[in-house]
Parts: sequence; C-alpha cells; structure tokens
Amino acid sequence: MRATFMYGAGDVRVETVPDPIIQRPTDAIVRTVRACICGSDLHPYHSMPARPQGNPMGHELIGVVEEIGSAVTSVRKGDFVIVPFAFQDNTCVFCREGFPTSCIHGGWYGNPENGGLQAELARIPQADGSLVVVPGIDESSDLLPSLLTLSDVYLTGYHAAHLGKVAPGRTVTVIGDGAVGLSAVLASKQLGAERIILMGRHKVRTDLGVEFGATDVVAERGAEGIAKVMELTGGEGSHIVLEAVGHMPAYEQAYGIVRPGGVISRVGVPQYEEAPIGFGSLFGKNATLTGGPAPVRAYLEAAIPQVLSGEINPGKVFDRTIALDEVPAGYAAMDARKTLKVLITP
Repeated sequence: MRATFMYGAGDVRVETVPDPIIQRPTDAIVRTVRACICGSDLHPYHSMPARPQGNPMGHELIGVVEEIGSAVTSVRKGDFVIVPFAFQDNTCVFCREGFPTSCIHGGWYGNPENGGLQAELARIPQADGSLVVVPGIDESSDLLPSLLTLSDVYLTGYHAAHLGKVAPGRTVTVIGDGAVGLSAVLASKQLGAERIILMGRHKVRTDLGVEFGATDVVAERGAEGIAKVMELTGGEGSHIVLEAVGHMPAYEQAYGIVRPGGVISRVGVPQYEEAPIGFGSLFGKNATLTGGPAPVRAYLEAAIPQVLSGEINPGKVFDRTIALDEVPAGYAAMDARKTLKVLITP
C-alpha cells in the first residue's frame, strides 16, 4: 500500500510499504475512503529533526472495514466507519467517565507502532471501542467531508465549546481561524451562544466563520486585538474564550479578554510547556482554564445524526482535495496558508 511518512521538517514522502495485518484479536483493518491533513501535523512539519527512518503520518480517517480480528464483535467486513483520532476500548474507567483519549488501553496514531492514517489501509487497535458505524452511507456520498470532520476537527471544536460551557446568553470569543477554530464557532452556534467573536485575519476563513455563526470578526492581534474585543464587549470581556491555536500569543490574548469568572478552553495543541496562571492572568479574574485532547469517541453518536440530517455541515472547512500521492504538496499548501484544510482521496 501507499502511506505518508515524514523524515524531518518539510520532508514529507508517500512510499509503498507492506499492507497492515491483524496483530491482535481486537484489531481491524480499514480501507481508506477519505483522510486529511490536520493543522497539528504542521507542528512536526516545522520542527521535526531529520531522521533516517520516516515517521508515519495522519490520524483522521473514514473508511470501510476490510478485516476484523477474532475478538471483534461490533463491526463487520463492509461496514462504513468513522475512525476517531485516538483509539480506545470504550469500557475502561476513563472512557466511561467521558475521556476516552485517556483510555487505559488506548493510544495514538502517527507513530511506528500503530502507523498513520494518511494511507490506503490502516490497522485499528481496539476496534470494538474505536470504530463507529455510519449506516446508509456509501463511498459516493456528498456527506463524506462532514463525516470525516467527526474523526477530529469538528468534534475538537465542539469539545472546546463543551468544556467552556457555551450556552444561550453567553459571549464566546474564538481565537484562531483554522479548521478547529471555525469548528468551534459552528459548535458554539449549535450550543446557543448569543454572541460569537472570531479572532482571525484571513478573510476567506473568517467569511466561513460568519457563515458558521460568528457575529463579529476581529483581525487585530496582541494588545490591539485584546482592546478590540474589550471594546466590543463594553469593557467586560468574554464569558468564554476558545483557544484553537496552541501558541503563547494566543494564550496571552485569551487571558487578556476573558471576563472575571469566565472560562478559557484550550484545544490548540500547546507549543509551550509553561503558561502564566498568576494574578495578572487567571488568578486575579477568578478565571477557569480547561481543555485538552478531544474525546471524540464520546461525542460521535450524537454528532453523526446532525451530519446525516444536514443540521450541520462542518465539511466546508475542506477547501482542497488531493490524491494520496499529492500529500507532500498538500502539506506545503497548508503551511503556506494557501489552503485551510486538505482532503485526501486514496
């Protein structure tokens, strides 16, 4: 099969490798129908040291089950499934408490042990707990892009809004006009936010944010951006700030605009180890800091009917479709901000 590997910063290759096989009775093999490139894939694209062995890439996938292990009971060959970006048994204590990304028996894709999902085939560990069947969907459906967002990007935006306790009557500010930030706008609209301020400076993206439900757009950054949001909120700040970038300037904007008693919910993968939490940032405002890897599996059953009914169309975040062999060019386009999010066909 063909699969994507990264050998260092900016060095992405599509190579032919052996097909994955069932390694444990709980595994399944899934044939890719659609995959994509995630904004978080750009972090190693910027900074990964060169290495002689490539690292398998990708963690978002929808596809068809080709083979199952002897212990798998919840899916069958031929089922159309969504593959969450992390695998889990969906039965351990943390899964039952709603955080399957912390599953005792779970793990991550995009490493030599488990492989990557930017490939023609993928081995899915803990298939019973990880794969979710979508009934009545075939490989020609117009809903494929939106279903793919449920493997990560839309439900990561939803997770930010959910942990931020977005609700009617609340003012929400979303920092970041990438696919996750735009998904957070859409999720906040679904949860009834009264006002949604989108902080972003790329007009094509913020226009989609307005379509998704943003009521205001702030293009300014740093101190100017903070001042603009404070002006829009009458000097009070935002009840909820959803930080979808992961860099320190975005975090600094977040605590600059959150109102006293408010919540900052982070889902942008932090590219820093320490962040201010003292009197001038969180403590003085009695602000809450929350967020983390989205427990996509916990949200899937509720989200799938929203896509199938047309209630939401998060697949609009995809603005470029490429074949698997073109993946290196897809990384370059996203890195250059020529593309919001790349959809991959096998």
